[in-house]
Amino acid sequence: MQAIEWADFAKVELRVGRIVTAEHFPEARKPAYKLLIDFGPDIGTRKSSAQITALYQPAHLLGKLVVAVVNFPAKQIGPIMSECLVTGFHNAEGHVTLCVPEHGVPLGTKLS
Repeated sequence: MQAIEWADFAKVELRVGRIVTAEHFPEARKPAYKLLIDFGPDIGTRKSSAQITALYQPAHLLGKLVVAVVNFPAKQIGPIMSECLVTGFHNAEGHVTLCVPEHGVPLGTKLS
């Protein structure tokens, strides 16, 4: 594991957002959903693609708080421009489980 300086970590904008839409993304190379995430008035809404289809259904994602990196450059993924990276962990079967706050926090709150 490579050690980093605090200044390196401080550059990463990990923010809390709420999923407002989630739909299947059939154009993706691997099974994924297209997400629209609200990060509050200062950041606004951002689009993302997430390979979380093994453990989540679109209807159950609506309203869920997630942690995402919001300061990566936008990346073209098929027909959509992904504007943030939703975070998660691979479980023992290799499926992604979302990184979520345990309790409610204001949208846009930065991980500290």
